[in-house]
Amino acid sequence: MTPKPQLRHVSLAAALLTAAIGAAHAQEAQQLERIEITGSSIKRVANEGALPVQLITQEEIKASGANNVADLIQRIPAMGGNLTVGDVSIGSNSGGIATASIHGVGESYTLVLLNGRRIAPTGSGSRINLNSIPMSAIERIEVLTDGASALYGSDAIAGVVNFVLKKNVQGGNLTANYSNPAGAGGTAYNISATYGLGDLQRDGFNVVATYRRDEQKQMKSGDRKFSSTAYLPFSFNGKNYAYDRTSTSADPANAAVVFKRLDGETTTLPAYSFNPYRMANSGQCAPNNVYSLANTIPANSNAKAGTAQCAFDFVSTIDVYPESTRDSLFVTGELKINDKVKLFSDAAYSRLDLTARIAPNPVPIAIAANSPLFTKYVAPYLTPSQLAHVDTVTANYRATDFGTRNSQTITDAKHFVVGADAEVGAWSVTGALTWSQNALDEKYVGGYFKAKEFGDILANGALDPFVPSGNQSATTQQLIKDSIYHGTIREASTTLKGADMRASGEIFQLPAGPVQLGVGADFRNYHYKQTPSADAVAGVIYNFAANPRYDMERDNVGAFAEFVIPVIKNLELTAALRYDSISKIKDAINKRDFGKTESATTYKLSASYKPTKTVVLRGSYGTGFKAPDMLDIAQPLVTNGVTASQYDCPFPGDGSGAAPCKPGKAQYTQLSGGNENLKPEKSKQATLGIRFDPTRNFGASLDYWQIDLRDAVSAVSANQAFAAPQQYSSLFTTYKLPAETNAYYAFMSMSTNIGKSKYRGLDWQLDGRLNIEGLGRLTTTVNGTYMIEAQYTKPGTANDFTDSLGKYGVDAQVIFRNTAQARFALETGNATNALTVKYRSGYTDILQTVRDLQTGQNVKIQLNVPNYITFDYQGTYRYNKALEFRLGIQNLTNETPPFTLRDSSGHQVGYDPRYASPLGRTVYVTGSYNF
Repeated sequence: MTPKPQLRHVSLAAALLTAAIGAAHAQEAQQLERIEITGSSIKRVANEGALPVQLITQEEIKASGANNVADLIQRIPAMGGNLTVGDVSIGSNSGGIATASIHGVGESYTLVLLNGRRIAPTGSGSRINLNSIPMSAIERIEVLTDGASALYGSDAIAGVVNFVLKKNVQGGNLTANYSNPAGAGGTAYNISATYGLGDLQRDGFNVVATYRRDEQKQMKSGDRKFSSTAYLPFSFNGKNYAYDRTSTSADPANAAVVFKRLDGETTTLPAYSFNPYRMANSGQCAPNNVYSLANTIPANSNAKAGTAQCAFDFVSTIDVYPESTRDSLFVTGELKINDKVKLFSDAAYSRLDLTARIAPNPVPIAIAANSPLFTKYVAPYLTPSQLAHVDTVTANYRATDFGTRNSQTITDAKHFVVGADAEVGAWSVTGALTWSQNALDEKYVGGYFKAKEFGDILANGALDPFVPSGNQSATTQQLIKDSIYHGTIREASTTLKGADMRASGEIFQLPAGPVQLGVGADFRNYHYKQTPSADAVAGVIYNFAANPRYDMERDNVGAFAEFVIPVIKNLELTAALRYDSISKIKDAINKRDFGKTESATTYKLSASYKPTKTVVLRGSYGTGFKAPDMLDIAQPLVTNGVTASQYDCPFPGDGSGAAPCKPGKAQYTQLSGGNENLKPEKSKQATLGIRFDPTRNFGASLDYWQIDLRDAVSAVSANQAFAAPQQYSSLFTTYKLPAETNAYYAFMSMSTNIGKSKYRGLDWQLDGRLNIEGLGRLTTTVNGTYMIEAQYTKPGTANDFTDSLGKYGVDAQVIFRNTAQARFALETGNATNALTVKYRSGYTDILQTVRDLQTGQNVKIQLNVPNYITFDYQGTYRYNKALEFRLGIQNLTNETPPFTLRDSSGHQVGYDPRYASPLGRTVYVTGSYNF
């Protein structure tokens, strides 16, 4: 089943691991109760099973120093990339969603559960926002790094993250934490209270309630030097270059002039763009603008020589780490009816209130050829021939006087479960009803303006776009203040209604032991709604295309059976089979169904063998599937913002630069749409591993895994399309935004089923514990993931494979060759001192266009982004059983994020917020009191 080159990788890694074991410390084996572990419906101890499950205990959660669930999960080495972090809400309209992506396969292929049950996703698919998980309620986290569609159904191709919440707690706990980065901005605090009443065994009932409040302050781009500008001079291989992400919507405005042909003429003068302020000020751009050669538009032979646009440094105005508050509440109750029956209920609620601030609005303003603005700012810089041919003039203006564009997204996550556990004869039976919802309210709270009021400002000539910000009259400043829009632009929600029933028990005896059977069935209904606000639909907001209205739902019905068979002594075989049926998408807006009913049967075979008491060999092979998101199938063609990067006109025609081209390099409108013919994605997965515990003080594991995915839903990226517009001409159209004077080219991002992908890698771990006389007990845990392969077909192709392994891929993602983490903790009496080392291997950066400052020419280069290593320290002092203090320093050496020229995922420039935090060295203190 596994090709020979992959086996050689396994053998080499095993040899290296064996060598490392000889010198490693060891960890005393812990006796674990037999519980239901993620990946199986039958109770067992984690290390005894055939599946690779990583357990993160409550103590390990505290020791991580993580401020939130997303921060905690995304630090796990097995999370290899291809995920969303809260930082990219600055410029991506994500609302602060943060996701998990096991082995970098993708966030939509990792199933996230709460107490073993599904929760409502964000949007129309399967992405779970980790910010909706109540962190103070977590007892432990189980991460299954193997596909599990045969048990859980769709979305579990890469694996499962299951958050197991606290139960049967007695007494209370108060915890407070404060963290402060070394530098301005980014401070955070949280407080939590937990209380448990009753003992399930003694009193027959238990109720646990926990509440937590988090507050995160913003960090502005200027708070860190590496994040402060969109114009980045740098040196590479002994030469000086500049990477320019500045914008030609400038403060003060650039003037873009398009010319027309007169009767009898056969050619058109090239479009001409320049900055009047610069022309009038001896070639100097205004503050916060740069004279960017990368944005130079060559003048024609009749134009004034050496003219060019100024470019606005938009990054200097943005936040790079968003401001947020989070309130979360979790209540769980258990009630023993008798020794055989127990009722339970879970209720979780969280509210994330996040504000993202991006650069002031870029505004195209039409300048009439008979206006005073034309006479004063444009006409003096045109030749007589140009004046005679003027067609349109646009002021490409950055509305800095109106302030940064601030969007506030309030996300409410609600989750309710009620169910029962029962012992019926020799069978353990559990069933529950689930109602879960993720809802958001997106608001504009600064920097966006009302269409009528802004239109009146322009019509009255009150605004002069060609003067630097801060120079408008007092009357105009008041008009500007009155024009700012505050209000909701859309509301959206995804509601999950579900019911499940599971049973397990022994069905007969074999010589090696009992055969166990687990069976189950579940029903889920997903309902996705999006409603644009009345203001958005009515055109109250300037140059705003209202979000489309959606009202879609579909059902998923599934059933599974799982057998655990003791073949011979110490050899256990597990077989699972599942059937799922996913209905058509019911569209209440269009009053029709989209797609078709799809069904899938998946299976999984796994085995564990203990040749000795100290060694467990384990392996699995199975299939999986994933249903496309509802919008992937049923979404009409709608606006989806603008391209992340600026591009030359894809079809320049005669080179005049007239519409539908935009002058010079520019961002183009992006549209997105669904495909009714999409099929479910299908996969094959396999694992092969070993767990080695030779002594009570020593443990190690190594697991090889592979995933082959076909019919993957993908889309051609803007970078691909603009690099080869003739090849992807079908993905271009023309589109006119409300405030634009002309229709311009627009890029259509369309879903397709062509993709294939292959992922292979090794997960490894070493743990140990050593008593050091006179010092205390040293505990060491070292774990990591080594990626062997991460290939996928280029979107829009059937067999043209590429990869993102150790490089920035065409999918704008990086899959790291090596990720690892090592923790060394020395426990001395009541005190523990711990050092954690985190490592991510370097990678080859995106092939990017930069300006050679020696020659003045644009060239393409590819940087090598270096390894990224950080050190975290935490000291813990347990005053007594009730009182505990922790002092920690994250990023002890204040390592800045590695320099990269990437151009996606948020508005940050010069570093990648997905892979390195901008906060830097951060000191935190935590106090905890039990009562």
